[in-house]
Amino acid sequence: MDLFEHQSEKQKGKEAPLAARMRPRDFHDFVGQEHLIGKNHVLRKAIDAGQLPSIILWGPPGSGKTTLAYIIANTTSSHFSPVSATSAGVSDLRRIIEEAKERRKLYQQKTILFIDEIHRFNKAQQDAVLPFVEDGTITLIGATTENPSFEVISPLLSRCQVFTLTPLTEGEIQIIIFRAIKDKLKGLGTLNVELDSDAMVHLITMSNNDARVALNVLEMASLTTPPDAKGKRRISLSVIEDAFQHRALPYDKEGEQHFDLISALHKSMRGSDPDASLYWLARILEGGEDPLYIARRLVRFATEDVGLADPQALVVAMSAQQAVHFIGMPEGNLALAEAAVYLATAPKSNSIYQAYSRVQEEIKRSPSQPVPLHLRNPETPLMKEMGYGKGYKYPHDYPGHFVGQPNLPPSLQDRRYYTPSDQGYERGVAEKLNVWQQQRKRAGKTRQKKET
Repeated sequence: MDLFEHQSEKQKGKEAPLAARMRPRDFHDFVGQEHLIGKNHVLRKAIDAGQLPSIILWGPPGSGKTTLAYIIANTTSSHFSPVSATSAGVSDLRRIIEEAKERRKLYQQKTILFIDEIHRFNKAQQDAVLPFVEDGTITLIGATTENPSFEVISPLLSRCQVFTLTPLTEGEIQIIIFRAIKDKLKGLGTLNVELDSDAMVHLITMSNNDARVALNVLEMASLTTPPDAKGKRRISLSVIEDAFQHRALPYDKEGEQHFDLISALHKSMRGSDPDASLYWLARILEGGEDPLYIARRLVRFATEDVGLADPQALVVAMSAQQAVHFIGMPEGNLALAEAAVYLATAPKSNSIYQAYSRVQEEIKRSPSQPVPLHLRNPETPLMKEMGYGKGYKYPHDYPGHFVGQPNLPPSLQDRRYYTPSDQGYERGVAEKLNVWQQQRKRAGKTRQKKET
C-alpha cells in the first residue's frame, strides 16, 4: 500500500458510519454473546487455540455476527477473505479458493472465508465451496439471519458447527451507546453529546435490539443537534423521535403497563370487538414491543379462546407469526392486525382449554394407568406372545371408519374430558361425538354379553 492508498483508507475510516467506526477489534470490547465467547465456552476456546472449525453464525440483525467474524480474523494467524452473498458470485469464490491453495502451499497459512448473508447464496454457489471446506483448504464462517436448517444445503451444514447469537439486551445496547458517546477517537466524544434519559429509553426501544440501528440514529441526532452556549449537544426525546420519525408512546415493556395493554388486547378479542383489538394491538406495537411476543399471544388466544369453534384460527395466527418473522417490521404489523381481527370475529370456545385442564388434574390426582394391551405395539415376538396388540380393531375396516372399542384405561372408561361447545365448527364435532358415543355404548353391551 503506497502513501496515497494509506491516506485514502484513513479518510475512508473517518467517513464511515458510527456503527462501522465503533466496531470492536477484540473480545475485550465485544458486548454480548457471553454464552459463545465467554472464556470458558467452546467457541472462545477454539478461537484462542487457533483450532476454529467451519462455523455458521445465526442471529438477528445487529447482534454481532460480522463483528465476531472480524475479531476472529484479528485474533488468528489466518488470512481473512470476506465476501457478501449479495454481490459475490462463483467466480469470486473460485478466485479466493485458488489463492487459499497457493497460500497454504507456499506459507502454510490457513484462509478464513467469511460469507456474510450466506442464506442468499443459491445451491450452486454453496456447492462451489463445499469440497474445499471438506478438505480444509478454507475455514468457512457464514453469517445469516435465517434458519440455516432451511437456507444452507445439508452437505455444507453437516460440515459446519452452528452457533446461535441472541438479540442484544437493552442493557447491552446501552453500554454500546455510552461507549460511542464517550469515545473521542472513533466515536462522538469530541461532540460533547448529552443524551436525556427518556431519549436513551426511546433510542434503545426503537433500535429493536439492533446495535447498528441505535448507533446510526444516535450519530444522525448528534450531528444535527447544534451545541449550546457551553458547547454541549443535548439530545432530547423529541430529537430521537425526529431521527426515528416515530413518536414515543408511553409503554413500559417490563412494568404494569405491559401487562395491562396485553390484557386489554386479549380481552377485547375474547369480547369479539375488532376495533378495540386493533387499537390495543397498535398501542403495543407502536410502543416498541417485540412483534414476535404479540404473535405468541395471538397463537395462545387462538387455542385457548377460539379453539375448535374455528380450527382455522390457529392457522391464521401461525401464518401471522411466520409473516412477521419473514418480512420483519413495520410491514409485519398488518399481518398481526389481520390475525387480531380474525380472532376477534371468530366464534369462541374454550372447550379445548377446559378439556386439557381436566386431563392435567386427572394425571395429578390419579395413579399412572398402564396402556391397555390392545393399544400396545407388538414390536417383538415376545411382546406379541404377551398379548400386545391382541384384539385391536382397525377402524378403517368398519363402516364409517369407526369401531366402538375403548381406548382409555379400564378405570377411566367413563371419563369425559372434552365437551364441545355449540359454536362454529364444534357444533358438528358435538353431533359426531354423540353418534360415536351411542355406538360405543352398543359395542360395550355386546362385549358384556360375550364375556358373560
